[in-house]
Amino acid sequence: MSAQPSNAALLFDAPAVATLRADLALALRAAAHHGLGEGVCNHFSVMIPDAGDVFLLNPRGLMWQEVQADDIVLVDGEGRKLAGRHEVERSAMFIHAAIHRITGKVCVLHTHMPYATALTLTAACGPDTTLSQNAMRFHGRIALDTNYNGFAFDSTEGERIARAMGSADIAFLGNHGVVVCAERVDYAYDDLYYLERACQAEVIARSSGLPLVPCSDNMAATVAEDAKGDRMQSELFFKALRRVLS
Repeated sequence: MSAQPSNAALLFDAPAVATLRADLALALRAAAHHGLGEGVCNHFSVMIPDAGDVFLLNPRGLMWQEVQADDIVLVDGEGRKLAGRHEVERSAMFIHAAIHRITGKVCVLHTHMPYATALTLTAACGPDTTLSQNAMRFHGRIALDTNYNGFAFDSTEGERIARAMGSADIAFLGNHGVVVCAERVDYAYDDLYYLERACQAEVIARSSGLPLVPCSDNMAATVAEDAKGDRMQSELFFKALRRVLS
């Protein structure tokens, strides 16, 4: 069950939730710092532990670089705002609410970041995860949704995207953008950043016209497993971002 509106303000100001709001705001500012934002579009969200179908979301109309913890909005599983001083954008409600509800993902980052989105415009729809070391981190973790279906202005499209993801951590949405999910904000942001770096390297390499040299599936799988088993680097990266961007 979602939090009742009468309890939403208390939940919103609880210390653990305040920390999550700060983390989500930092991830948004970091994404702006790294050139992953697009106007006032796209959204990051994170579920609140032990609170039912309730999550935090960045608001409508703010540039990512200006978002602070107090700007984050509390939303329920139906996309209704429960607390916060800003409004929320309807496509964000439909996409994020559906992904949280159907896949059970804790943190959901949706962007139209340039190089990853460029690959969604190709027949492959996503990166070759046997090319760069950064790309190998994501070997076996990506779902491809090639059925672009317009803006997500109703729950049907959000649910379709969520089901297309299946159990994958990452989805490349054809002709649209990407979704990156993880159990923590810092892990999700680390994946988002390195996914874009992997896509950037691939786009540049392909544009050179030179022959590409992929590694084996076995090597890519080994690198993916090694990266998954050591998240200290993700935590250190996020701590460094907090120092630089606070």
